[in-house]
Amino acid sequence: MKILVNGQEHDLATERLSHLLAALEFEGEWLATAVNGDLVHAQDRDDFRLKEFDRIEVLSPMQGG
Repeated sequence: MKILVNGQEHDLATERLSHLLAALEFEGEWLATAVNGDLVHAQDRDDFRLKEFDRIEVLSPMQGG
C-alpha cells in the first residue's frame, strides 16, 4: 500500500502505525504523529491501522534558546 510520510511516498508491507515508525527508525514516546491531520497518541500507535494513501506527519521536539 502507498502512503506519504513527511511528504515522501512509501510502499508499505504493514498496516500498523507503530510498525511503520520502527521500520523508518522513528522511535520514542517523544514523537508527535498525525495521520491525515489527526493526532495519534503514542499509546494508540500499536492499534492504529493505516490505509492506502494516508498522509503521515512525524515531528520531534527541538530544543532552542
